[in-house]
Amino acid sequence: MSFSNLGLSDKVQAAVAATGYTNPTPIQEQAIPHVLARRDVLGIAQTGTGKTAAFVLPMLTILEKGRARARMPRTLILEPTRELAAQVKENFDKYGAGQKLNVALLIGGVSFGDQDSKLMRGVDVLIATPGRLLDHTERGGLLLTGVELLVIDEADRMLDMGFIPDIERICKLVPFTRQTLFFTATMPPEISRITEAFLHNPARIEVSKPATTAVTVTQSQVPAGREPHEKREILRRLLRDAKDLNNAIIFCNRKREVAVLHKSLQKHGFSVGALHGDMDQSARMAALDQFRKGELPLLVASDVAARGLDIPAVSHVFNFDVPHHPDDYVHRIGRTGRAGRTGTAISIVTPLDSKSMAAIEKLIGQQIPRAEGDYTVHSEASDEDAAPRRSRSREGSRDGARGGRKPRREREPRHGEREARQDREPRQEREPKPEREPRHGRNPAPQAAPSHVPSIGRAEPRRPQREVDHEPADHSHLPAFLLRPVRARA
Repeated sequence: MSFSNLGLSDKVQAAVAATGYTNPTPIQEQAIPHVLARRDVLGIAQTGTGKTAAFVLPMLTILEKGRARARMPRTLILEPTRELAAQVKENFDKYGAGQKLNVALLIGGVSFGDQDSKLMRGVDVLIATPGRLLDHTERGGLLLTGVELLVIDEADRMLDMGFIPDIERICKLVPFTRQTLFFTATMPPEISRITEAFLHNPARIEVSKPATTAVTVTQSQVPAGREPHEKREILRRLLRDAKDLNNAIIFCNRKREVAVLHKSLQKHGFSVGALHGDMDQSARMAALDQFRKGELPLLVASDVAARGLDIPAVSHVFNFDVPHHPDDYVHRIGRTGRAGRTGTAISIVTPLDSKSMAAIEKLIGQQIPRAEGDYTVHSEASDEDAAPRRSRSREGSRDGARGGRKPRREREPRHGEREARQDREPRQEREPKPEREPRHGRNPAPQAAPSHVPSIGRAEPRRPQREVDHEPADHSHLPAFLLRPVRARA
Protein backbone atom coordinates (compact mmCIF):
# COMPACT_ATOMS: atom_id res chain seq x y z
CA MET A 1 0.00 0.00 0.00
CA SER A 2 1.19 3.52 -0.81
CA PHE A 3 0.45 6.85 0.86
CA SER A 4 -2.02 7.70 -1.89
CA ASN A 5 -4.40 5.05 -0.54
CA LEU A 6 -4.55 6.43 3.02
CA GLY A 7 -6.76 9.47 2.34
CA LEU A 8 -4.12 12.16 2.77
CA SER A 9 -4.44 15.47 0.95
CA ASP A 10 -2.55 16.22 -2.22
CA LYS A 11 -0.25 18.71 -0.50
CA VAL A 12 0.73 16.17 2.14
CA GLN A 13 1.31 13.45 -0.45
CA ALA A 14 3.53 15.78 -2.45
CA ALA A 15 5.55 16.61 0.67
CA VAL A 16 5.96 12.91 1.50
CA ALA A 17 7.05 12.13 -2.06
CA ALA A 18 9.60 14.95 -1.89
CA THR A 19 11.24 13.31 1.13
CA GLY A 20 11.64 10.02 -0.74
CA TYR A 21 9.16 7.86 1.18
CA THR A 22 6.87 5.70 -0.94
CA ASN A 23 5.36 3.05 1.32
CA PRO A 24 4.00 3.66 4.85
CA THR A 25 5.11 1.63 7.86
CA PRO A 26 2.59 -0.70 9.55
CA ILE A 27 1.75 1.79 12.29
CA GLN A 28 1.22 4.53 9.69
CA GLU A 29 -0.86 2.30 7.46
CA GLN A 30 -3.24 1.38 10.26
CA ALA A 31 -3.35 4.63 12.26
CA ILE A 32 -3.73 7.30 9.56
CA PRO A 33 -7.23 6.23 8.33
CA HIS A 34 -8.57 6.21 11.93
CA VAL A 35 -7.12 9.66 12.62
CA LEU A 36 -8.70 11.06 9.47
CA ALA A 37 -12.01 9.49 10.57
CA ARG A 38 -11.72 11.56 13.81
CA ARG A 39 -11.51 8.55 16.11
CA ASP A 40 -9.39 8.21 19.23
CA VAL A 41 -6.34 6.04 18.62
CA LEU A 42 -4.23 3.93 20.98
CA GLY A 43 -1.02 3.10 19.15
CA ILE A 44 1.39 0.53 20.55
CA ALA A 45 4.57 0.05 18.56
CA GLN A 46 8.23 -0.35 19.28
CA THR A 47 10.47 2.61 18.81
CA GLY A 48 11.71 3.36 15.30
CA THR A 49 8.53 2.30 13.50
CA GLY A 50 7.42 5.78 12.41
CA LYS A 51 4.93 6.76 15.11
CA THR A 52 5.64 10.48 14.64
CA ALA A 53 4.58 10.54 10.99
CA ALA A 54 1.52 8.46 11.94
CA PHE A 55 -0.03 11.53 13.61
CA VAL A 56 1.81 14.38 11.83
CA LEU A 57 0.63 13.49 8.31
CA PRO A 58 -3.12 13.20 9.07
CA MET A 59 -2.93 16.27 11.32
CA LEU A 60 -1.61 18.34 8.40
CA THR A 61 -4.52 17.15 6.27
CA ILE A 62 -7.04 18.12 8.98
CA LEU A 63 -5.46 21.56 9.55
CA GLU A 64 -5.78 22.60 5.89
CA LYS A 65 -9.25 23.85 6.77
CA GLY A 66 -9.79 26.52 9.39
CA ARG A 67 -7.78 29.32 10.93
CA ALA A 68 -6.07 29.72 14.27
CA ARG A 69 -7.08 32.27 16.89
CA ALA A 70 -4.78 34.23 19.14
CA ARG A 71 -3.67 32.28 22.23
CA MET A 72 -5.95 29.38 21.28
CA PRO A 73 -4.11 26.56 19.46
CA ARG A 74 -6.08 24.14 17.33
CA THR A 75 -3.95 21.07 18.01
CA LEU A 76 -1.73 20.17 20.96
CA ILE A 77 1.17 17.67 21.01
CA LEU A 78 2.75 16.73 24.33
CA GLU A 79 6.28 15.34 24.44
CA PRO A 80 8.30 14.23 27.49
CA THR A 81 11.61 15.88 26.53
CA ARG A 82 12.79 18.98 24.71
CA GLU A 83 14.63 16.95 22.09
CA LEU A 84 11.50 15.01 21.13
CA ALA A 85 9.46 18.22 20.94
CA ALA A 86 12.05 19.83 18.67
CA GLN A 87 12.12 16.71 16.51
CA VAL A 88 8.34 16.79 16.03
CA LYS A 89 8.58 20.43 14.97
CA GLU A 90 11.16 19.44 12.36
CA ASN A 91 8.64 16.92 10.98
CA PHE A 92 6.02 19.65 10.64
CA ASP A 93 8.51 21.91 8.90
CA LYS A 94 9.42 19.10 6.50
CA TYR A 95 5.97 17.75 5.67
CA GLY A 96 4.08 21.05 5.96
CA ALA A 97 6.37 23.12 3.76
CA GLY A 98 3.58 23.84 1.26
CA GLN A 99 1.06 24.98 3.88
CA LYS A 100 0.77 28.22 5.78
CA LEU A 101 0.64 26.84 9.29
CA ASN A 102 1.87 28.47 12.46
CA VAL A 103 3.78 26.03 14.65
CA ALA A 104 4.93 27.00 18.15
CA LEU A 105 7.36 25.14 20.38
CA LEU A 106 6.97 25.56 24.15
CA ILE A 107 9.95 24.03 25.91
CA GLY A 108 12.26 24.98 28.74
CA GLY A 109 15.49 26.85 28.18
CA VAL A 110 13.79 29.50 25.98
CA SER A 111 12.55 32.88 27.18
CA PHE A 112 8.84 33.32 27.83
CA GLY A 113 8.79 36.54 25.80
CA ASP A 114 9.57 34.86 22.47
CA GLN A 115 7.02 32.15 23.12
CA ASP A 116 4.33 34.63 24.15
CA SER A 117 4.84 36.62 20.95
CA LYS A 118 4.19 33.49 18.88
CA LEU A 119 1.06 32.66 20.84
CA MET A 120 -0.28 36.18 20.29
CA ARG A 121 -0.18 35.73 16.50
CA GLY A 122 -2.23 32.54 16.68
CA VAL A 123 -0.98 28.96 16.61
CA ASP A 124 -2.30 26.05 14.57
CA VAL A 125 0.04 23.45 16.09
CA LEU A 126 1.37 23.71 19.61
CA ILE A 127 4.19 21.33 20.56
CA ALA A 128 5.11 21.47 24.24
CA THR A 129 6.52 19.72 27.25
CA PRO A 130 4.01 19.47 30.14
CA GLY A 131 5.91 21.69 32.57
CA ARG A 132 6.36 24.69 30.28
CA LEU A 133 2.79 24.36 28.98
CA LEU A 134 1.37 24.62 32.50
CA ASP A 135 3.61 27.61 33.18
CA HIS A 136 1.99 29.49 30.28
CA THR A 137 -1.55 28.52 31.28
CA GLU A 138 -1.01 29.56 34.90
CA ARG A 139 0.29 32.94 33.77
CA GLY A 140 -2.85 33.46 31.71
CA GLY A 141 -1.05 33.65 28.39
CA LEU A 142 -2.55 30.51 26.86
CA LEU A 143 -6.05 29.11 26.45
CA LEU A 144 -6.63 25.46 25.54
CA THR A 145 -10.37 25.69 24.96
CA GLY A 146 -9.89 25.66 21.17
CA VAL A 147 -7.91 22.39 21.02
CA GLU A 148 -9.57 19.93 18.65
CA LEU A 149 -6.85 17.28 18.53
CA LEU A 150 -4.65 16.19 21.45
CA VAL A 151 -1.61 13.95 20.97
CA ILE A 152 0.15 12.31 23.93
CA ASP A 153 3.38 10.87 22.59
CA GLU A 154 5.77 8.49 24.40
CA ALA A 155 3.29 7.96 27.21
CA ASP A 156 5.42 5.37 29.00
CA ARG A 157 8.26 7.89 29.15
CA MET A 158 5.81 10.41 30.62
CA LEU A 159 5.11 7.89 33.34
CA ASP A 160 8.79 7.32 34.10
CA MET A 161 9.47 11.07 34.34
CA GLY A 162 6.52 11.72 36.65
CA PHE A 163 4.46 13.76 34.16
CA ILE A 164 1.21 11.84 34.57
CA PRO A 165 -0.28 14.30 37.14
CA ASP A 166 0.56 17.16 34.75
CA ILE A 167 -1.09 15.28 31.88
CA GLU A 168 -4.24 14.85 33.95
CA ARG A 169 -4.32 18.59 34.66
CA ILE A 170 -3.84 19.42 30.99
CA CYS A 171 -6.63 17.07 29.92
CA LYS A 172 -9.01 18.98 32.18
CA LEU A 173 -8.11 22.24 30.39
CA VAL A 174 -8.91 20.99 26.88
CA PRO A 175 -12.48 20.39 25.64
CA PHE A 176 -14.13 17.08 26.50
CA THR A 177 -15.12 16.58 22.84
CA ARG A 178 -11.54 16.57 21.62
CA GLN A 179 -9.92 13.81 19.58
CA THR A 180 -7.08 12.08 21.46
CA LEU A 181 -4.17 10.14 20.00
CA PHE A 182 -2.18 8.08 22.50
CA PHE A 183 1.13 6.52 21.46
CA THR A 184 3.42 4.35 23.57
CA ALA A 185 6.01 1.63 23.14
CA THR A 186 5.18 -0.32 26.30
CA MET A 187 1.97 -0.85 28.25
CA PRO A 188 2.57 -0.99 32.01
CA PRO A 189 -0.55 -1.23 34.22
CA GLU A 190 -0.51 2.49 35.01
CA ILE A 191 -0.62 3.37 31.30
CA SER A 192 -3.57 1.04 30.83
CA ARG A 193 -5.45 2.87 33.57
CA ILE A 194 -4.74 6.24 32.01
CA THR A 195 -5.95 5.19 28.57
CA GLU A 196 -9.32 4.24 30.03
CA ALA A 197 -9.65 7.75 31.48
CA PHE A 198 -8.33 9.75 28.51
CA LEU A 199 -9.63 7.84 25.49
CA HIS A 200 -13.19 7.24 24.35
CA ASN A 201 -13.78 4.05 22.37
CA PRO A 202 -10.28 4.13 20.85
CA ALA A 203 -9.05 2.18 17.85
CA ARG A 204 -6.32 -0.03 19.31
CA ILE A 205 -3.41 -0.47 16.91
CA GLU A 206 -0.68 -2.86 17.98
CA VAL A 207 1.87 -3.61 15.31
CA SER A 208 4.25 -5.46 17.67
CA LYS A 209 4.16 -7.00 21.09
CA PRO A 210 4.78 -4.54 23.92
CA ALA A 211 8.42 -4.26 25.00
CA THR A 212 9.91 -6.22 22.10
CA THR A 213 13.17 -5.46 20.36
CA ALA A 214 13.71 -5.19 16.62
CA VAL A 215 14.92 -8.35 14.92
CA THR A 216 17.47 -6.32 12.94
CA VAL A 217 19.45 -5.48 16.11
CA THR A 218 22.22 -7.88 17.14
CA GLN A 219 22.43 -7.94 20.93
CA SER A 220 25.31 -9.10 23.12
CA GLN A 221 26.83 -8.55 26.55
CA VAL A 222 30.40 -8.26 27.84
CA PRO A 223 31.23 -9.13 31.47
CA ALA A 224 33.24 -6.60 33.47
CA GLY A 225 34.55 -6.09 36.98
CA ARG A 226 33.14 -3.84 39.65
CA GLU A 227 35.62 -0.99 39.18
CA PRO A 228 34.56 1.86 36.85
CA HIS A 229 37.99 2.10 35.21
CA GLU A 230 37.65 -1.52 34.04
CA LYS A 231 34.39 -0.66 32.29
CA ARG A 232 36.01 2.31 30.60
CA GLU A 233 38.89 0.16 29.39
CA ILE A 234 36.46 -2.45 28.01
CA LEU A 235 34.44 0.26 26.25
CA ARG A 236 37.55 1.63 24.53
CA ARG A 237 38.45 -1.85 23.33
CA LEU A 238 34.93 -2.38 22.01
CA LEU A 239 35.02 0.93 20.15
CA ARG A 240 38.37 0.10 18.55
CA ASP A 241 37.39 -3.48 17.64
CA ALA A 242 33.87 -2.73 16.39
CA LYS A 243 33.18 -3.59 12.77
CA ASP A 244 31.28 -1.18 10.49
CA LEU A 245 30.97 1.43 13.24
CA ASN A 246 29.71 4.63 11.65
CA ASN A 247 28.47 6.26 14.83
CA ALA A 248 27.34 5.12 18.25
CA ILE A 249 25.36 6.26 21.28
CA ILE A 250 26.80 5.31 24.67
CA PHE A 251 24.20 5.29 27.44
CA CYS A 252 24.87 5.91 31.13
CA ASN A 253 22.44 5.83 34.03
CA ARG A 254 23.61 9.03 35.73
CA LYS A 255 24.36 12.51 34.48
CA ARG A 256 27.60 12.61 36.46
CA GLU A 257 28.77 9.39 34.82
CA VAL A 258 28.05 10.94 31.40
CA ALA A 259 30.42 13.81 32.19
CA VAL A 260 33.15 11.50 33.54
CA LEU A 261 32.99 9.11 30.58
CA HIS A 262 32.89 11.98 28.08
CA LYS A 263 36.06 13.44 29.55
CA SER A 264 37.77 10.03 29.64
CA LEU A 265 37.05 9.28 25.97
CA GLN A 266 38.24 12.72 24.92
CA LYS A 267 41.49 12.19 26.81
CA HIS A 268 42.09 8.92 24.94
CA GLY A 269 41.66 10.55 21.52
CA PHE A 270 38.00 9.82 20.69
CA SER A 271 35.80 12.42 19.01
CA VAL A 272 32.79 12.40 21.30
CA GLY A 273 29.95 14.63 22.51
CA ALA A 274 27.77 14.61 25.61
CA LEU A 275 24.03 14.92 26.17
CA HIS A 276 22.22 14.95 29.52
CA GLY A 277 19.49 16.84 31.33
CA ASP A 278 21.69 19.30 33.24
CA MET A 279 23.04 20.89 30.04
CA ASP A 280 21.44 24.07 28.77
CA GLN A 281 19.18 23.83 25.76
CA SER A 282 21.60 25.38 23.28
CA ALA A 283 24.39 22.95 24.23
CA ARG A 284 22.03 19.97 24.04
CA MET A 285 20.76 20.91 20.61
CA ALA A 286 24.27 21.65 19.35
CA ALA A 287 25.59 18.25 20.48
CA LEU A 288 22.62 16.45 18.94
CA ASP A 289 22.95 18.39 15.69
CA GLN A 290 26.66 17.58 15.41
CA PHE A 291 25.95 13.91 15.98
CA ARG A 292 23.25 13.86 13.31
CA LYS A 293 25.53 15.54 10.78
CA GLY A 294 28.34 13.10 11.50
CA GLU A 295 30.70 15.69 12.95
CA LEU A 296 30.79 13.68 16.19
CA PRO A 297 30.77 9.91 15.66
CA LEU A 298 30.22 9.16 19.37
CA LEU A 299 27.62 10.54 21.75
CA VAL A 300 27.62 9.81 25.49
CA ALA A 301 24.09 10.36 26.76
CA SER A 302 21.69 9.68 29.57
CA ASP A 303 18.19 8.30 29.02
CA VAL A 304 17.13 11.71 27.71
CA ALA A 305 18.30 10.39 24.31
CA ALA A 306 16.70 6.97 24.69
CA ARG A 307 13.17 7.84 23.62
CA GLY A 308 11.95 8.79 20.20
CA LEU A 309 15.02 10.50 18.75
CA ASP A 310 14.99 9.84 15.03
CA ILE A 311 18.60 9.33 13.93
CA PRO A 312 18.23 6.57 11.33
CA ALA A 313 21.91 5.88 10.63
CA VAL A 314 23.05 4.94 14.17
CA SER A 315 25.05 1.74 13.73
CA HIS A 316 25.90 0.88 17.35
CA VAL A 317 24.48 1.34 20.83
CA PHE A 318 26.58 0.69 23.92
CA ASN A 319 25.07 0.33 27.37
CA PHE A 320 27.94 1.48 29.55
CA ASP A 321 25.51 1.11 32.48
CA VAL A 322 22.80 -1.52 32.40
CA PRO A 323 19.47 0.30 32.87
CA HIS A 324 17.61 -0.27 36.11
CA HIS A 325 14.24 -0.57 34.34
CA PRO A 326 13.89 -3.22 31.61
CA ASP A 327 11.73 -0.93 29.47
CA ASP A 328 14.61 1.53 29.19
CA TYR A 329 16.72 -1.20 27.58
CA VAL A 330 14.15 -1.60 24.82
CA HIS A 331 14.16 2.12 24.10
CA ARG A 332 17.94 2.43 24.23
CA ILE A 333 18.71 -0.26 21.69
CA GLY A 334 15.83 1.06 19.59
CA ARG A 335 18.12 3.95 18.58
CA THR A 336 19.84 1.52 16.18
CA GLY A 337 18.42 -0.80 13.56
CA ARG A 338 15.76 1.71 12.54
CA ALA A 339 13.78 1.70 9.28
CA GLY A 340 14.89 -1.81 8.38
CA ARG A 341 18.61 -1.16 8.87
CA THR A 342 20.85 -3.50 10.84
CA GLY A 343 22.32 -2.46 14.17
CA THR A 344 24.43 -3.67 17.07
CA ALA A 345 23.72 -3.29 20.78
CA ILE A 346 26.37 -4.24 23.35
CA SER A 347 25.93 -4.05 27.12
CA ILE A 348 28.78 -3.98 29.64
CA VAL A 349 27.61 -6.08 32.59
CA THR A 350 29.11 -6.12 36.08
CA PRO A 351 28.28 -8.63 38.84
CA LEU A 352 25.93 -6.04 40.35
CA ASP A 353 23.85 -6.01 37.12
CA SER A 354 22.82 -9.67 37.24
CA LYS A 355 19.29 -8.96 38.50
CA SER A 356 18.75 -6.18 35.97
CA MET A 357 19.90 -8.38 33.10
CA ALA A 358 17.62 -11.19 34.24
CA ALA A 359 14.67 -8.78 34.24
CA ILE A 360 15.59 -7.52 30.76
CA GLU A 361 15.84 -11.04 29.33
CA LYS A 362 12.50 -11.92 30.88
CA LEU A 363 10.87 -8.83 29.38
CA ILE A 364 12.18 -9.28 25.83
CA GLY A 365 11.73 -13.07 25.96
CA GLN A 366 15.22 -14.05 24.84
CA GLN A 367 18.70 -14.66 26.18
CA ILE A 368 21.37 -12.07 25.40
CA PRO A 369 24.52 -13.95 24.31
CA ARG A 370 28.04 -13.11 25.37
CA ALA A 371 30.12 -11.13 22.88
CA GLU A 372 32.98 -12.84 21.08
CA GLY A 373 36.54 -12.00 22.13
CA ASP A 374 38.40 -11.63 25.40
CA TYR A 375 37.90 -8.23 27.02
CA THR A 376 39.27 -9.09 30.44
CA VAL A 377 41.15 -6.23 32.06
CA HIS A 378 44.27 -7.56 33.80
CA SER A 379 45.81 -4.28 34.96
CA GLU A 380 44.26 -2.57 37.95
CA ALA A 381 45.48 0.85 36.84
CA SER A 382 44.56 0.63 33.17
CA ASP A 383 42.62 3.88 33.14
CA GLU A 384 44.98 6.65 34.16
CA ASP A 385 42.36 9.36 34.19
CA ALA A 386 40.20 7.38 36.61
CA ALA A 387 42.93 6.68 39.20
CA PRO A 388 42.36 8.78 42.31
CA ARG A 389 45.12 11.11 43.40
CA ARG A 390 45.57 9.58 46.80
CA SER A 391 46.21 6.13 45.31
CA ARG A 392 48.92 7.66 43.09
CA SER A 393 50.52 9.28 46.12
CA ARG A 394 50.53 5.94 47.88
CA GLU A 395 52.20 4.28 44.92
CA GLY A 396 54.75 7.11 44.78
CA SER A 397 55.56 6.79 48.47
CA ARG A 398 55.84 3.02 48.15
CA ASP A 399 58.24 3.24 45.24
CA GLY A 400 60.16 6.20 46.63
CA ALA A 401 59.08 8.42 43.71
CA ARG A 402 59.45 12.14 43.76
CA GLY A 403 56.79 13.86 45.79
CA GLY A 404 55.93 10.76 47.84
CA ARG A 405 56.44 10.83 51.58
CA LYS A 406 58.45 7.97 53.06
CA PRO A 407 57.00 5.87 55.83
CA ARG A 408 57.68 7.08 59.33
CA ARG A 409 59.47 3.88 60.36
CA GLU A 410 62.06 4.27 57.54
CA ARG A 411 62.97 7.85 58.41
CA GLU A 412 66.62 8.27 59.44
CA PRO A 413 67.51 10.62 62.31
CA ARG A 414 68.91 13.95 61.30
CA HIS A 415 72.51 15.06 61.91
CA GLY A 416 73.23 15.24 65.64
CA GLU A 417 69.75 14.06 66.58
CA ARG A 418 70.81 10.61 67.78
CA GLU A 419 73.62 12.05 69.99
CA ALA A 420 71.24 14.59 71.43
CA ARG A 421 68.82 11.83 72.37
CA GLN A 422 71.52 9.83 74.15
CA ASP A 423 72.97 12.82 76.04
CA ARG A 424 69.59 14.12 77.08
CA GLU A 425 69.12 13.90 80.86
CA PRO A 426 65.88 12.74 82.35
CA ARG A 427 63.42 15.49 83.06
CA GLN A 428 63.45 16.60 86.72
CA GLU A 429 60.26 17.18 88.58
CA ARG A 430 59.56 20.80 89.24
CA GLU A 431 59.12 22.02 92.80
CA PRO A 432 55.70 23.38 93.60
CA LYS A 433 55.56 27.14 93.50
CA PRO A 434 54.81 28.86 96.81
CA GLU A 435 51.37 30.32 97.14
CA ARG A 436 51.21 34.01 96.45
CA GLU A 437 49.66 36.42 98.84
CA PRO A 438 46.58 38.16 97.53
CA ARG A 439 47.16 41.59 96.11
CA HIS A 440 45.42 44.62 97.46
CA GLY A 441 41.93 45.08 96.05
CA ARG A 442 41.47 41.48 94.93
CA ASN A 443 39.44 38.77 96.53
CA PRO A 444 41.64 36.38 98.47
CA ALA A 445 41.74 32.73 97.47
CA PRO A 446 39.02 30.64 99.14
CA GLN A 447 40.22 28.86 102.24
CA ALA A 448 38.92 25.71 103.81
CA ALA A 449 36.32 26.32 106.51
CA PRO A 450 37.10 25.13 110.06
CA SER A 451 35.79 21.81 111.18
CA HIS A 452 33.20 23.35 113.51
CA VAL A 453 31.54 25.30 110.65
CA PRO A 454 28.53 23.37 109.33
CA SER A 455 28.14 22.71 105.64
CA ILE A 456 25.22 24.66 104.21
CA GLY A 457 22.86 23.01 101.75
CA ARG A 458 24.80 19.71 101.50
CA ALA A 459 23.73 16.40 102.86
CA GLU A 460 27.01 14.65 102.06
CA PRO A 461 29.41 13.88 104.91
CA ARG A 462 32.30 16.22 105.25
CA ARG A 463 35.54 15.00 103.71
CA PRO A 464 38.55 14.77 106.02
CA GLN A 465 40.95 17.62 105.59
CA ARG A 466 44.39 16.95 104.27
CA GLU A 467 47.29 17.38 106.60
CA VAL A 468 49.35 20.41 105.78
CA ASP A 469 52.80 21.42 106.90
CA HIS A 470 52.12 25.16 107.16
CA GLU A 471 50.29 27.01 109.89
CA PRO A 472 46.48 27.10 110.02
CA ALA A 473 44.94 29.61 107.70
CA ASP A 474 43.67 32.95 108.86
CA HIS A 475 39.86 33.02 109.09
CA SER A 476 39.53 36.63 110.09
CA HIS A 477 37.74 37.39 106.87
CA LEU A 478 34.78 35.15 107.78
CA PRO A 479 31.70 36.61 109.45
CA ALA A 480 31.47 36.22 113.20
CA PHE A 481 28.30 34.10 113.14
CA LEU A 482 30.12 31.46 111.12
CA LEU A 483 32.84 31.22 113.76
CA ARG A 484 30.48 30.55 116.65
CA PRO A 485 30.65 27.06 118.11
CA VAL A 486 27.65 24.94 117.37
CA ARG A 487 26.05 23.13 120.27
CA ALA A 488 24.73 19.69 119.54
CA ARG A 489 21.11 19.15 120.50
CA ALA A 490 20.49 16.61 123.23
